[in-house]
Amino acid sequence: MPNISIITSALIHTIYGHLRRLRRDDDGASGSLDQVLWFIAVAVGAAVIAAIVWAKIKTEANKPVNSPSAP
Repeated sequence: MPNISIITSALIHTIYGHLRRLRRDDDGASGSLDQVLWFIAVAVGAAVIAAIVWAKIKTEANKPVNSPSAP
């Protein structure tokens, strides 16, 4: 006799696949547009943070280095 958890898992996956296919026919493009907008927002945020960090590094690199003097 088959294990009940395997049968239940197969049934849940089958129902999920059918429901997902039905939803994809109705509303397929809105999810991808939402993802593109999130990726653009994340990329712009990362670029801004990188520019701020780069400016800070450049400012610190242009400062003169004080070498220690011997006693």
